Amino acid sequence: MAPVGLGLAQPPIGLDIGTDYVRAARIRPAAGGMALSGYGRAVMPFGAVVEGEIVDPQAAASAVSQLWREAGFRQKEVAIGVANQKVVVRLIDLPFMEKTELAGAIQYQAQDYIPIPVEEAILSYEVIGDYMTPADEHMMEVLLVAASRDMINSAVATVEAAGLKLERIDLTAFALVRALMGLDSAVLPDEEVSGATGLIHITSGLTNIVVVERGVPRFTRVSALAGKQFTQAIANVMNLTYDEAEDLKIRVGLPSVDGQGAPPAGVEPEVAQVAQQALERETNRFIGEVRRSIDYYLTQATQVRTIKRIVLTGSGSMLRNLPNYLEKGLQTEIVLGDPLARIVMQPSTESAIIADRMGCAPALGLALGGIA
Repeated sequence: MAPVGLGLAQPPIGLDIGTDYVRAARIRPAAGGMALSGYGRAVMPFGAVVEGEIVDPQAAASAVSQLWREAGFRQKEVAIGVANQKVVVRLIDLPFMEKTELAGAIQYQAQDYIPIPVEEAILSYEVIGDYMTPADEHMMEVLLVAASRDMINSAVATVEAAGLKLERIDLTAFALVRALMGLDSAVLPDEEVSGATGLIHITSGLTNIVVVERGVPRFTRVSALAGKQFTQAIANVMNLTYDEAEDLKIRVGLPSVDGQGAPPAGVEPEVAQVAQQALERETNRFIGEVRRSIDYYLTQATQVRTIKRIVLTGSGSMLRNLPNYLEKGLQTEIVLGDPLARIVMQPSTESAIIADRMGCAPALGLALGGIA
């Protein structure tokens, strides 16, 4: 989404308010590239954030304040991301027009493309290209983002209750692209005209799916099928508490795709088998969810014919053998993303960020957005 504040003396801190954790990253331009000068995370109270939406601003603000104390942040300006079912992203085609006309046209035509009443939404847009039709009509491609005003207000209330200053509201999907593919959103070196790259970020509460074509995020979808559902599947079938099921999930993981892997150590074979069967069923559901999203994108795309590869991140991606299952089920190369590949780490932040390597991408991308 468009920034809500400009002209800062220093880039805002990237603040990722998630279901289980709140994370913050401070990045500064440096001689060797982009330097991480501060990072931290704090536990989010249970129920304060549900499927990416802040439902208890005061509880969420308390977690943010705790993070600021523990990480030693002094700066108040922040950039936050939004990712939930109350955010809609559409790629639309409009007749070419000047920027001065576009704002009015978007406001007038947005209702044709979004399920949210325009009067209840905050709209943002970006022109990502233009083209000529076979009939010589000059058209433009516009990425339209609409977010529920109530949902945005809850996020703003959280930031203000924590004593911070909101400088930028961004789409978490866009932050992921920056963190994993660079500030210029450069495509991977061997990207071809006929292919695109998928990004999948799995957290405990939701999954972000993004398709990037020629450096531009052209499709995003948020799914509630995420890490918690994998845990709950074990809890339901084995009559365990959520915490017991989470521990078992981490210990057993998915079985090897080829069936040749060693059984999980320290877990009775019968117990491991039941837990893994539950995880396999949930993984098949997850694969179906991702496949439907990709298929939908491909039916809308004009040039791209396939997803060349999928970059996987997020704490949920650490489930043992999950990348292998996704690769087999989606028939696409799966690679683990590394949001730290383009970041210079300072000794004071290195241990904290490496311990959270798979979960830090949104916070890093939000901070990078302030620099861009």
